[in-house]
Amino acid sequence: MHDATLLFIVVIAALAFDFTNGFHDTANAMATSIATGALKPKPAVALSAALNLVGAFLSIKVAATIASGIVSSTAITLPIVFAGLLGAITWNIVTWSFGLPSSSSHALIGGVIGATLVSAGTSAVHGHSIVAKVVVPAVLSPVIAGLVAMLATRLAYRIARPDEQPRTHRYFRYGQLASASLVSLAHGTNDAQKTMGVITLALIADHRIGAHADPPAWVIVACAVAIAAGTYLGGWRVIRTMGHRLTHIEPPQGFAAQTAAAAVLLTATQGGLPLSTTHITSGSVLGSGVGKKGAKVSWSVAGSMIVAWVLTLPAAGLVAAGIGLIVDGGGSLQVSIVTVVAVLALLGVWAWSRRHPITPDNVNEFDHADRALIDIERSLLESKAGA
Repeated sequence: MHDATLLFIVVIAALAFDFTNGFHDTANAMATSIATGALKPKPAVALSAALNLVGAFLSIKVAATIASGIVSSTAITLPIVFAGLLGAITWNIVTWSFGLPSSSSHALIGGVIGATLVSAGTSAVHGHSIVAKVVVPAVLSPVIAGLVAMLATRLAYRIARPDEQPRTHRYFRYGQLASASLVSLAHGTNDAQKTMGVITLALIADHRIGAHADPPAWVIVACAVAIAAGTYLGGWRVIRTMGHRLTHIEPPQGFAAQTAAAAVLLTATQGGLPLSTTHITSGSVLGSGVGKKGAKVSWSVAGSMIVAWVLTLPAAGLVAAGIGLIVDGGGSLQVSIVTVVAVLALLGVWAWSRRHPITPDNVNEFDHADRALIDIERSLLESKAGA
């Protein structure tokens, strides 16, 4: 396979990952706004898509970290970049099918690391940089965002007097328009750059640009459009989980969670840290649940999410490593076989998910069921107390 053809396939795979990143992470910006009724589902994803597009043009610091801060850009090949992307795409689709808000960012980083290890060995992986710029922030960022959201939620409910709740909740819904927009902008600024970094890595591996070059303009534009298109598609399964299954979100909580997430995300982007928007926004939603007195938080769902977070890096890395062993140093036959098998497998996952489709029309239906369950639990507790 000619290098130009292989490079084209790698770029298409990168943009496909960017697309899955968009619909997988739409919930990060819009789940709470949709859950509280601040925005209707379709306008919400349209607004988020537009702001993701704009945000992708605001910075390239995170792209530089991905291109040269995780693995040695001079030690990897185009097939290995392809393997890393395929590992990340696979993890994104599988977790989306279960409605789990896992990290697209860590799936990509794990995929690149796993593929690089089998091709170039440990010397090509910047272990210290991964710990400092990926692992430590991955642990700290949801905790920090959760604490900020918890404090902001408590402050919001001090402001929102019970006797004026309808009026203050309406104001907080207006505030959610601004906070959700800010999260969408921050998501585009941070997440679109990760794909820019991978394409830049591929261009370096193919000797199209220098080792420390910035992403070309066409890369920035293509990645911005891809993540915006994926966002507009809407990851309704993950939106339902974030908006309803973790905790019942009211407007003050939604505003507090989104504001906290945006603040942490924008700060990280300025530092060039490829943080997971999923970790940050999930931590913020949990913090808003803890911050509201008497709120019910589903710690079982939170536990499932944390398990997915822990597994993301190694799982995507293992898939990418397996693919890397097949395609590294191979020709068109190996790459073609892997591509066909991967496409068929992912289409199978998508077909399985369509047995119980979640759409803009039913994404909030879980809310009513959840309230009914809460009412039943409350009735049982009251009857036991009376007995």
